[in-house]
Amino acid sequence: MDPPGSAIHQEVLFDASAAQTYEALTDAARFAAFTGAPAEISGEPGGAFSCFGGMISGRNIELIPGQRVVQAWRAGNWAPGTYSIVRFELKPQGEATRLVFDQAGHPAEQQAHLEDGWQKMYWEPLRRYLS
Repeated sequence: MDPPGSAIHQEVLFDASAAQTYEALTDAARFAAFTGAPAEISGEPGGAFSCFGGMISGRNIELIPGQRVVQAWRAGNWAPGTYSIVRFELKPQGEATRLVFDQAGHPAEQQAHLEDGWQKMYWEPLRRYLS
């Protein structure tokens, strides 16, 4: 069981296909286009990623095109070796996609900052990019 404050669950609906949503999250050029920040993203499980100019980094654990992304994810200001696990599940709903997001294992004191950050830095710009 996760310690209190160490899990985030969010669901967001995008007016785009699961394939388009997946590509925006996993292709460095598309990711940079919707965030407005530099990104390097490996398209392979086990491959590294770095985004927002290196402020966020980690490794891909599982990549299933159009369906799922699982990553070991960390912020640059966390203690060395501290990683959370993020999971993006893509569920088609007609012509739209419901993204079911979960993050666990992050520092508990980062909870509110992360919850807000996913909304402002990921979901809102991604919604604009995909619409």
